[in-house]
Amino acid sequence: MLSEKNFIDSAKKPFIGLVICASMLFMSFPVNAQSFSQHDSLSYKLQRLESTNRFNPKDTTHINLLTRLAFSYRYLDTDSLYSIAERALKYSKDIDYTHGKIRALDALGNYYYNKGNRDKSMPMFEKALELATEIDDLDSEISIINALAQNYSFEGNYAEALNLNLKGIDLAKKIDNQEMLSILNENIAGLYADQKDFKNALMFYDTVQKINRRMGDEVIDAETQSNMASLYKDAKDFKNAMFNINRSINTFEKNKIYDWLAYAYEVKGDIYLDQGKYKWALYWYDQSNMLFKHQIEDDRIKIQLMNGMAKVYFGLEKDSLSLNYAKKGLTLSKKIKSIQGQIDCSETLYKVYKKNGDDAEALAYLETFKSLSDSLFKDKNKQSLSLLETKLQYEQEKQELIESNKAALAKQRNYIYFSVIILLILSIITFVIRRSENIQKKLNKELKEKSLAVTQREAQLHEINKTNTKLFSIIGHDLRGPIGGLQGILKMFTDGEITTKELVSFIPKLKTDVENISFTLNNLLSWGMNQLNGVVTKPKRVSLSNLVVNNIQLLSEIANSKSLKIINQLPDNPRIWADNHQIDIVVRNLLSNAIKFTPENGLITIDAEEKSGMWQISIRDTGIGMTAEMQRTIFKDSSNVTTYGTNNEKGTGLGLSLCKEMVHKNKGEIWVESVPRKGTTFFFTVPKALNRYQKAS
Repeated sequence: MLSEKNFIDSAKKPFIGLVICASMLFMSFPVNAQSFSQHDSLSYKLQRLESTNRFNPKDTTHINLLTRLAFSYRYLDTDSLYSIAERALKYSKDIDYTHGKIRALDALGNYYYNKGNRDKSMPMFEKALELATEIDDLDSEISIINALAQNYSFEGNYAEALNLNLKGIDLAKKIDNQEMLSILNENIAGLYADQKDFKNALMFYDTVQKINRRMGDEVIDAETQSNMASLYKDAKDFKNAMFNINRSINTFEKNKIYDWLAYAYEVKGDIYLDQGKYKWALYWYDQSNMLFKHQIEDDRIKIQLMNGMAKVYFGLEKDSLSLNYAKKGLTLSKKIKSIQGQIDCSETLYKVYKKNGDDAEALAYLETFKSLSDSLFKDKNKQSLSLLETKLQYEQEKQELIESNKAALAKQRNYIYFSVIILLILSIITFVIRRSENIQKKLNKELKEKSLAVTQREAQLHEINKTNTKLFSIIGHDLRGPIGGLQGILKMFTDGEITTKELVSFIPKLKTDVENISFTLNNLLSWGMNQLNGVVTKPKRVSLSNLVVNNIQLLSEIANSKSLKIINQLPDNPRIWADNHQIDIVVRNLLSNAIKFTPENGLITIDAEEKSGMWQISIRDTGIGMTAEMQRTIFKDSSNVTTYGTNNEKGTGLGLSLCKEMVHKNKGEIWVESVPRKGTTFFFTVPKALNRYQKAS
């Protein structure tokens, strides 16, 4: 096995050889050959048309050439794209040429989209889609739906993007547009890839590759391979990533597709960067940057390139160059309103400034990174995607039922025709009608039963989706934070950014975070099992005193840290008839809440009173109290608001909902009485244990 030094030395020769080969490649054809490949041909046709004696600028042939020329400048010269599209739109409006207006609006929408101005691009696309729908121009409608989906995907609205892509797929199937089927399925794969759901992403890419093989277009197949390479890179499967990106680069170089080639070079640089091979990464980033400098205008890819080069220079300890590229990427991200770009570039700038000891600048970029990351994380699109998947499953089941009903009705009609023939020939109409009626009743009964089953299934799916949404929200919002903090501190320690002494100073906070995570997980697992599996309540004779004493001991350390006094005023060994585990959860959550919202040196009192065969338990605190509005909403199932205690303790908002469910399962009630700034008392009731042989009802 080579040492690190020998490995670097052995890599020098192929590295230099590749540079020479690449230089020869770019010398073998003009730098802007691709820019003249399509739009120069269109420009020549346009000049010939305009030079004829009978030329009319408002002729539909002229307008069509203008719109095609405008699109050819999309990634090469956006100003030309805009000016040509504006001309085409004006001429189309003058003669009320709907198809021309659609194409011109589509081109203008792409111009504003590439500039990051979605406030202007979206109305353009929506108007174009409206016109395409009016004249039943399915090809244009699919193309614009694809553009709209890309807009929504770029701004992070994955749910709407998925809806549009699915709609486009349905339309593409109607007219057998294989190219758009490939693109739209690849868009969906990209949505899953953005969510790091590699399994579903690869499933859609498998569909895309099957379509590509049917078309036999190597350029389209190479575009898919470059996107798959990026996916494999994110999944840390560098072998497959390199295999796909090398194949795509060969195709793009052979066909001189420079906008995609710039992207492919950038992805190959990313692959080397993720492996810590900075010199190789820099080489491929330079190739991509060369194309951007001479002929490509695609700010979205350029942001990734700038940040990638910043990371490379940081790894090579060339901090001034790293700062320069990271700042360029951040400026470009702000220009086109790319949240992810701002997050990535801010993180890089934070690391560079921190390394150089500029704490003020490092802190500023860290706060920007943290703020934007938190904002992006709160997005509910992952849950939305899950809901849409369920919706698709339901729609599929519904469609299957409709088809089944159609087949049954067709079968019924055949019986009716047969009965008429038998009536005319054999005069046994009575037998046939009765038989037909019986069949019809049976079919109607089956149809009714199936419809009822579908309705019940729909209700179940709705409840499951509602539960899933709440579970993901709690996990994402309240567990990811402390776990991420723990992970961040450990990473800083392993990277040598903090000393062992500094790590030890974080131990009290880490201990508190772990205790919060443990408490939250206990509640979450109990609630999740209750919602998804249906927990069975098993009442028995339970010592209330034991439950209370155990929970006081469990939470005593937290109470002592705030100098809180907990007074147990329970009567002598009260016995309740309830599920021991469930009431234990209730006591622990209510006592934890009292500790959380009671300031230092406060008092918490636990009492119980016998009333009409029930024990009424109260947990009273001298805490901050709550408003009347909070008291009305605190037990609602839909309430999932994180609250903070007097020492900034964090909770999930799940505990009280769980308490309510557990108390009700044990045939009790729960309520709250509170006065702001004076304190809160939670009451709940459970049945009294009558004798040692009492049975569950």
